[in-house]
Amino acid sequence: MTPTEAEARVPRPSFSVDPWDPSYGMAFGEELTGDPLHSSTAELKLDLEVPADRWQPMAPDLTWPVPPTILFLDGVRRIDARVWVHGQDSQPLPGIAASYAAGLVCLNGAARIADVTVERGLFSPAADAADIDSRHARYVARKAAGPAPDQLSLALQQHLSEAEVRLALLFRASQPDADDLLFVDGPLRGRTHLDRTVGYVKTHHTTYLPPEQAAVVGALQPGQRTPAFTMGTSWRRNSWYLRLPGAGDAPWAGVVRLECSADLPLTEVRRLADLSARLLPPLASSRHKDPRAPQNLVPIGGLERELRRRLGDQQLLYRSLSAAASG
Repeated sequence: MTPTEAEARVPRPSFSVDPWDPSYGMAFGEELTGDPLHSSTAELKLDLEVPADRWQPMAPDLTWPVPPTILFLDGVRRIDARVWVHGQDSQPLPGIAASYAAGLVCLNGAARIADVTVERGLFSPAADAADIDSRHARYVARKAAGPAPDQLSLALQQHLSEAEVRLALLFRASQPDADDLLFVDGPLRGRTHLDRTVGYVKTHHTTYLPPEQAAVVGALQPGQRTPAFTMGTSWRRNSWYLRLPGAGDAPWAGVVRLECSADLPLTEVRRLADLSARLLPPLASSRHKDPRAPQNLVPIGGLERELRRRLGDQQLLYRSLSAAASG
């Protein structure tokens, strides 16, 4: 048998589109379990900034100079279709055709969207998955660690995070002498190498603090923060809690958690914590404009709306993928 004949016997990778609405997960079953807010086993160093038994709400130090440029980095993702990849494996493997976008907002006297990037990918564990060229978009084949829904989602999230980092680095490279401070929407995991950067976590799925220190979080007034502390799970970072205005009287209403690299000196951690407590409360969103208020900051909310618009029409892309699958 010649090489050409052998190649002809190998099935060319193809795909089919799952007719199940992608917003509802896989048709073959996907269960979510677990308590929505559970205790953490993270290692804590509570006396980073003050002794653990002296924790109390802190007002920001107003003597730190405010950088002239404040940046907000965020990304959005969307599954356009769930697919099955047919290749050399005996059974087709699940995948997702997804669109994702990253954007950067610059506050420097006025707010503007400085840059946006939009990408699309086919995420699947199939080693021989090929790019999908549909009428309206191209989905680049990306390898996922496995076929489970959370593994496909993680592969998508990793590529979105990489796109966000590239965007921030390119912007800063274009302005090497700029004095700025960057807020990244979400945990700082995988992005701690970015200079002058704070992660902004607006939802709480885990309780990290012991009861005594957690009570300090509940006692925060708008614009106040907790002392900074170090925590380690699969990675280490410094963190603190901050309360935003306009959230009501519930103990943790309007509370966000911020984090920075664990490698920073304490002076820099304090500077970033105090600057976040000064800069973010005025940017808190209003309930009548944003259901995620006040945590979804105004610059981030505006950026997310623009990024979702840039993703394009999901139904149009779904039809294009279905047409491409049928040949």
